[in-house]
Amino acid sequence: MIRYNLRCERGHAFESWFQNSSAYESQEKRKLVNCPACGSAKVERAIMAPQIVGKKTRDSAEPSPAAATEVATPASTPLMMAQERKLRVKLKELRDHIVKNADNVGERFPNEARKMHYGDIEHRPIYGEASPEEARSLIDEGVEVSPLPVLPDDRN
Repeated sequence: MIRYNLRCERGHAFESWFQNSSAYESQEKRKLVNCPACGSAKVERAIMAPQIVGKKTRDSAEPSPAAATEVATPASTPLMMAQERKLRVKLKELRDHIVKNADNVGERFPNEARKMHYGDIEHRPIYGEASPEEARSLIDEGVEVSPLPVLPDDRN
């Protein structure tokens, strides 16, 4: 996962997490990255300071929690960190609700979603797997799909 500091055309600064840099570029190109303050899709990466771990930090047995927080989020304010935590909790609740109340159809997701869209089978809540190309094809056909939220903790 990679976190980018972003800025919209109106100067609103915000941050967002992406699977990798090409995922950001793909989403930005398709106008899927929007400013949470104004909704603008004209977003660009802001200048970021690299997070460099020095030899002393690597060699120390246990860094203090305060030091770990400073290294992990140098540009974050306490308010932003609290908002980010709340957002992650809400996203996890949303994902958990979907997983609990929908059928996991796995790799059959694109076909099942199409069948429901065209009335071949009864509508029901489902989730599963689709490549970016399959998801784009579904969207182009008018099939309503949304990705399940993926949180940074899911990758650890």
